[in-house]
Amino acid sequence: MLRQTTQRAAARLLASGAAPDSYVATRTYSHPYPTGPTGPGSPAGDASAVVRNPSPKPADDVYQRPAPKDLAGVLDDSSQTLFLTEMWRGLALTMKVFFEPKVTINYPFEKGQISPRFRGEHVLRRYPSGEERCIACKLCEAVCPAQAISIEAEEREDGSRRTTRYDIDMTKCIYCGLCQEACPVDAIVEGPNFEFSTESHEELLYDKQKLLENGDRWEPEIAANLRNEALYR
Repeated sequence: MLRQTTQRAAARLLASGAAPDSYVATRTYSHPYPTGPTGPGSPAGDASAVVRNPSPKPADDVYQRPAPKDLAGVLDDSSQTLFLTEMWRGLALTMKVFFEPKVTINYPFEKGQISPRFRGEHVLRRYPSGEERCIACKLCEAVCPAQAISIEAEEREDGSRRTTRYDIDMTKCIYCGLCQEACPVDAIVEGPNFEFSTESHEELLYDKQKLLENGDRWEPEIAANLRNEALYR
């Protein structure tokens, strides 16, 4: 019964003037709980429907090179197949590139240029006199979205505030640079070093002494980068 209904529907569609190159597909479906009226011609009563796709794409739609129609074309195709000219052209291109200057670098013996705005390992900077810059304002701790910075501070005898504890959990840090932007004295900076992988989690828990050592190591590069970016901050 379902097959006869499908065949009749397809015959009516073709008899209505469908283009001979159009694609007609039949789909059979049934609804276990019809909610509308039943009977012939109703959506719930018909067990099949005809779906027409006016612009089908054949499954075997693969580009094929047209066959040559003259003697010169036949000889050309035959010679290319016989002598493997496409393969030799590819090998010639390979040999050409082989002797050209290389575009890769021999890392870690050679390293590429790093942007002055690169955000790498954190450092705590000092003044030229050797005094640490951080004034314990805790703006970096407040602005850090990952809550990776922990600061404890106390007041000195001369009335200045300095940190007694400055910890950064580098496994939490997302290197957004907000701590560097919030610091009013450029004390905490993300330096140019990106080679600080470790073998344990504890080695990535930086304290104040570790951050100051990083600052002493990278101070010339950091100072030059800050001078170059002073006009854009």
